Amino acid sequence: MERNKLNRRDFIKLSTFASAALPITLSGFPLFANNKPKEYQFSEENENILVLIQLQGGNDGLNTVFNLNQYDNLQNVRSNIIIPETNLVSIHGETSFHASFLGMKNIWNQEKLAVIQNVGYPDQNRSHFRSTDIWNSASAADQYVSSGWLGRFFDENHSEYPENYPNSNNPHPFAITLGKVVSETCQGTNSNFSMAISDPTNPGTALASNTGEIPSNCFGDTLDFVNKTIAQTNAYADVILTAAKSGNNLSTKYENSNNNKLAGKLKNIAKLISGGLKTKIYIVQLGGFDTHDNQVIDGNVSQGKHSDLLKELSDAIVAFQEDLELLNIDKKVIGMTYSEFGRRIRSNGAFGTDHGSAAPLFLFGTCAKNQVLGDAPQIDTQVDDQEGVQMQFDFRNIYSTILTDWLGATKQQSTNVLFDEFAALPLFKEGCAASLSTTNFNLKELEIEVFPNPTVNSLNIQFIGNDENIKITLYNSIGAVVKQIANQRYPAIQQILKVDVSGLAKGNYFIHYQSKGISKTKKLLKY
Repeated sequence: MERNKLNRRDFIKLSTFASAALPITLSGFPLFANNKPKEYQFSEENENILVLIQLQGGNDGLNTVFNLNQYDNLQNVRSNIIIPETNLVSIHGETSFHASFLGMKNIWNQEKLAVIQNVGYPDQNRSHFRSTDIWNSASAADQYVSSGWLGRFFDENHSEYPENYPNSNNPHPFAITLGKVVSETCQGTNSNFSMAISDPTNPGTALASNTGEIPSNCFGDTLDFVNKTIAQTNAYADVILTAAKSGNNLSTKYENSNNNKLAGKLKNIAKLISGGLKTKIYIVQLGGFDTHDNQVIDGNVSQGKHSDLLKELSDAIVAFQEDLELLNIDKKVIGMTYSEFGRRIRSNGAFGTDHGSAAPLFLFGTCAKNQVLGDAPQIDTQVDDQEGVQMQFDFRNIYSTILTDWLGATKQQSTNVLFDEFAALPLFKEGCAASLSTTNFNLKELEIEVFPNPTVNSLNIQFIGNDENIKITLYNSIGAVVKQIANQRYPAIQQILKVDVSGLAKGNYFIHYQSKGISKTKKLLKY
């Protein structure tokens, strides 16, 4: 039996591209079996595309988006890193961007940017690895799920994948990661639907052949698997290369981005989409956001690591968005940033910030609803060294909205994928999304009173019911759940809940209210 020599290193190198087809664990690409949600089917009829930009390391949202009403207090607790107010870029009311985010202001001026404040999840985990797992899997903080939210999205209609893929009905890759490692967001129950490529114009092919009978043993099974993997790799390589050759880029702003690697990745995505590739999900990463030290330059706080990263991100998005518009494919592409957590409110002595909790998330594109959604983070001068920005919106509310309003899932299908029901948010413009599950979204300002505040033994929470289920949770300063205060339906009359807090340690706490897509967070000081 003749076989081409394919050593472990070659196979691992190959698997970087073909990892979507691997039903084993190989070179850091974990592939698991897992229980699948039942009766889940989603629509693949629309041509909408999602581009995910993962900000690896934990982006400092308080050094990205500023609120002028909170600036003085923020300056008090971040005196060694905060940039001067005169350097901020105003976008809307009291909301401003870091000066290096100037390009994103242009996206805002074009009415193609949603800024969602205070995005996180209950019981925030401050480990890079665990928190990234939670964001990628869309699991609760105390649950360990081996599949990704987009992998489950694909898996129910393609449970046999990768067997007999690509085929006439599905000739194109489901998802592509521009880089060397596939994204765990696309991990299905048996296989990862994402393929990792570095250069679409040179995806590479491999040859493995045999002229004899494959033995019926472990070695033979492995050889058969390798042959099938390479065959699938070559088939996908052909369709990617065709799209890369047929595609185009029209924006000149890529060249103005100098050595902007993120811009180069987004440029390749625009070329593939314009070349006719039907891939629905693209993922890119921008690393370096773990800014424990030297986040700014001592003596020049407007410059430094974080400033450089914000400029790279902003310039790349500006070039990409312009390219999509010039190519006339902008109405079917939405981009979204995400990061495993934000940074703590108080800076450290090394001109940096440590792992925190919630942070802003950006949704951009022609169909993004131009808005600042959510409240400015509450800052006071009494924060301890551990306190982070408290969650207002659960990131799974955003995932749910993308599934239903952009990718075409029903509400029940979204619930199955995310293991629970999460209300959609008003993230998309009417007339260009797959559907709008937030047509009746209540934008009426919700008034919640928490008193006495500060308190010693008890507090009152006053609000108006809405004939919907209302969930009220008490969190501590690091985002951990302390007490579930309420989780039930309340009639549309004034409600006052009395809560015993006598057993709590002194410090800062937060009351989080959530109902029908409306979220509010109130700070509480316990003496």
